[in-house]
Amino acid sequence: MHFCYIFTKFSKLLTFAHRCAKLTLIGYYNYTVILTYVSALTALYGIFMAIQGRPLAGIVCLLVSACCDMFDGQIARTKKDRTEQEKKFGIQIDSLSDVIAFGVLPAPIGYALGMTEWYYMLILGAYMLAALIRLAYFNVSEEERQSKTSENRKSYEGLPVPNCAIGLPLVMCFRNVLGEALTPVFAAMMLLDAW
Repeated sequence: MHFCYIFTKFSKLLTFAHRCAKLTLIGYYNYTVILTYVSALTALYGIFMAIQGRPLAGIVCLLVSACCDMFDGQIARTKKDRTEQEKKFGIQIDSLSDVIAFGVLPAPIGYALGMTEWYYMLILGAYMLAALIRLAYFNVSEEERQSKTSENRKSYEGLPVPNCAIGLPLVMCFRNVLGEALTPVFAAMMLLDAW
């Protein structure tokens, strides 16, 4: 409960800042989406780190984003008076954040690890497209499912996009053992996640 209290206070701070600035910001700025925003910003920072040649820092950001993604839905469900629009916004913003964290971030990490040849570039592109398509498919099927029932989802079709936050860091754990094979093994794990 203490966790929700902190996010409630942060949400009130954002609302106050919004009013002080007298800007018309579109979206929702309450505690139900704060973790999603933190995930997206962490992923952006991870992209910057990977671009600077720090793939391990990018992997850490991937893991932080995964932790945020693991709990954002649970936190959102604690607010009992959410409108339908807030619920739909939550689903969309979560998927958009997932595209950044689990669709885009692994590509610059792979590039920083040496995936610079044309065939590696194809793998990076295929991985990103697979994540994008999978999340779009999920959004469409989730919207259809919610129009038929109000029950929580019990299972998913295919491999969830955040799954890369397990395999890719695992490969990095063995980077010293893998040595020169790190880049092809990382590429193989990306292909496996994309499949």
